Amino acid sequence: GWQVPMKNGSLSYILPCNRLPVQLMSQVRVYTSNGQKKDLGSEDTNGSARGETLHKVETGRQDTANAGQKQSSPKQPIQVKVKAVLKKREYGPKYTQNNFITGVRAINEFCLKSSDLDQLRKIKRRSPHDDTETFTVYLRSDVEAKSLEVWGSPEALARERKRRKEAEIKYRENLFRNQRLLWEYKEFFGNTKPRSSTAAMFFKGPGKVVMVAICINGLNFFFKLLAWVYTGSASMFSEAIHSLADTCNQALLALGISQSARTPDPSHPYGFTNMRYIASLISGVGIFMMGAGLSWYHGIMGLLHPHPVESLLWAYCILAGSLVSEGATLLVAINEIRRSARAKGLSFYQYVVQSRDPSTNVVLLEDAAAVLSVAVAATCMGLTSLTGNPYYDSVGSLGVGTLLGTVSAFLIYTNTEALLGRSIEPEQLQRLTELLESDPVVRAIHDVKATDMGMSKVRFKAEVDFDGRVVTRSYLEKQDIEQLLQEIQQVKTLEELEAFMLKHGENIIDMLGAEVDRLEKDLKQRNPDVRHVDLEIL
Repeated sequence: GWQVPMKNGSLSYILPCNRLPVQLMSQVRVYTSNGQKKDLGSEDTNGSARGETLHKVETGRQDTANAGQKQSSPKQPIQVKVKAVLKKREYGPKYTQNNFITGVRAINEFCLKSSDLDQLRKIKRRSPHDDTETFTVYLRSDVEAKSLEVWGSPEALARERKRRKEAEIKYRENLFRNQRLLWEYKEFFGNTKPRSSTAAMFFKGPGKVVMVAICINGLNFFFKLLAWVYTGSASMFSEAIHSLADTCNQALLALGISQSARTPDPSHPYGFTNMRYIASLISGVGIFMMGAGLSWYHGIMGLLHPHPVESLLWAYCILAGSLVSEGATLLVAINEIRRSARAKGLSFYQYVVQSRDPSTNVVLLEDAAAVLSVAVAATCMGLTSLTGNPYYDSVGSLGVGTLLGTVSAFLIYTNTEALLGRSIEPEQLQRLTELLESDPVVRAIHDVKATDMGMSKVRFKAEVDFDGRVVTRSYLEKQDIEQLLQEIQQVKTLEELEAFMLKHGENIIDMLGAEVDRLEKDLKQRNPDVRHVDLEIL
C-alpha cells in the first residue's frame, strides 16, 4: 500500500493506507498520473469523485481504565503524496523479435542463402571486431519471416535443420565435402590474413633451430651406431640412443610448430598455439623413457655382465665429431634464445625457465645434455682404455642416462606449468592495472586475472566499475545541445518522457560499449603480448 506520512503534534508516523480506518478529511487533493489534480469536498456522499477512492483515516485511543470508552483524538490534516510511476512493462517472447542477428547466424540457424538476405532490412551496428568499425545485422523478426517464406512452415524448417545437422556430422568426418560450404560463407567471415607457408616457418626462428638439430642429430646417430657396432662400448651405445632420441623428439617439435600455425576454428577459438607445449611435453617424456631408460638399462647390464671393449680409436673420432656438431647446434639455439629474450626484455635465464619458446628450449637443453654426455662418455671410455676395466664404461652409460633424466624432468615441469595457464609477471600485471585505472571513465577495477596462454600470448580479464557521469558527458559532447534542450522542453506527458529516455538511454549504452572497445584497444596497442581482453561491466 501507499506509505502515508501522518503528523500528530510533534510526532510523525509512516503508516500503510490500506490498513488504517480513518475519518474523512475536510479536503483532499488527489494527484493523478498525468499531473492533474482534483479537489474533493468532504460533504460529497454521492460518489462524485468518478472512480477515485478516498481512504478514510481514523485514529483513536482506548482507555482501559474508563470501562472501555473510546476517545477520538482531534482531527489533524493528513498529507498524502502520490508518486507518479510508469506501469511496469511485461516483455514477452515477441519482444525478442526486435533483436539483431548476423548474416552468418541467419544462414546457419534459419537455413537461408546469402541471396535471401539481400531483400531484408540492413542495419549498421558497432562492430565487436578490431579490424572493422561497423558491420551489418538484420532484425530477427525479418529473418524468421523470410525463413517461413522460403520453407513454407515451421515443420519444414525443422526438417531442414535436422538434415543440415546430419550433414554437419558427416562434414566433421570428412572435411573435403564441406569445401563448397566454406566457399559460400567466405564473404560473411571477412578477409583474414593469409596463412604463412609451413615450409617458410622452418627457415627462421625456432623452426630453423629445430631443423638444424634434426639434421645434425640424425647424422650423429648414424655414425655413433656404427661405432657401437664396431667397439661394443656401452657408453657409445648410450650416445647412439641419445642421438636417436634427440632426432625423434625434434621431429616431434617440428610437427608441433607446424600445427601451432593453424588458424583458429569454431572448435578451437583461441588457436593451436599450445601445440608447441604439448609437443615439448611429449618430447620430455620420450627423452626420459627412450633415452634415460635405455641408457640405464644398458649400463646396469654392463655392470652385471661385463665384457672387454675393443679398440676405441674410432669411437673417439666419432665422439669428437659429435662434440663439434652438437656444439654448433647448441650455439644456434643460444643465439636464438638471446635474441628472443632481448626482444621481450628478459634475461637469458628467465626466458628459459619461463619456457617462452618451448621448441628452442628443448633443442637448447638436449644439445647441452649432448655436449655434457659426450664429455662423460669420452672420460669413462678413456678410463676403460687406461685401466682395462669395463666397469668405467658402464658407469659412463649410467651417467648419460642420469643426465637425460634430469633434462626430461625439467622439460616436463616447465611445459606442464605453461599448459596449466600460469599468471603473468606481477610487474606486467601492475602496468596493465595502472593503465586502466588512469583512464577517467574507470572508477575501479576488481577481480583482475591475466593468464599466459603460451608463446607470449596473454589473456586479460577484469571487472570494471565505470563512471556513468563521464560516459554520459562523453555522449553529451557529441550531441547538439540546443536540439537536445528543445526535445526536453517538448516533453509534457509520461509517454513522451519514456520515449525520450529510451532513445537516449540506448545511445548511452552504445557509448559505454564504445568505451569498453577503446580500453581493450589501448591495452592491446600498448602491450602487444595481450591478445584477448575481457572487460566485464560491474
